[in-house]
Amino acid sequence: MTEPNARARLEVEALALVRGGRLLFQGLGFALRPGEALLLTGPNGSGKTSLLRALAGLLEPAAGRIVNPFATAFQGPEPALKPDARLGDELAFWAALDGRGRAEMWAAAEAMALEGLLDLPVGMLSAGQRARAGLARVIASGAALWLLDEPTATLDTASSARLEEVLAHHLRRAGLVVAATHRPLGLSATELRLGLEDGAADPPPSDPASAGT
Repeated sequence: MTEPNARARLEVEALALVRGGRLLFQGLGFALRPGEALLLTGPNGSGKTSLLRALAGLLEPAAGRIVNPFATAFQGPEPALKPDARLGDELAFWAALDGRGRAEMWAAAEAMALEGLLDLPVGMLSAGQRARAGLARVIASGAALWLLDEPTATLDTASSARLEEVLAHHLRRAGLVVAATHRPLGLSATELRLGLEDGAADPPPSDPASAGT
């Protein structure tokens, strides 16, 4: 990963999102700097996944502004990997699209303990293995901003601990993480917790942030 400009920020101002004719939230605002993480909390349907998609540029806000100067990788509930293709080939394909090589793909596979599964078709992997494959794709991308949707939902204890190490390493290298999760991810004190269910936000010590309904 090329370390981002320390002055660059992910900025969200007065954001409103609507899905299926229903207002999810409005007046939402926060800022995130390199080395910081944001955990999105709230009940199902509160807009966590929609916010991630908006940050990735996949969903148009109903109002407000998103400024994202960072290369971005998004992991949804299912990795976009062909079930009949070998895992190693799929990870290498996506890494190449991001301008990365097989060395980065191998390093990402090792980070998520997938080395012994690279010759298997994706369709033969368990739910937890597919989740680790999706995370490896994010790691291999070299993106500074990682957007993760319930990354530990199907991971066992050992894989969750491995992910925590990977996330901590990414933050130490001035990466950014925004994750929708029902579980703590063991991140550092720079973490910003945001509750979409009530529009409240607690800013990190280094930067004021605000949100409203």
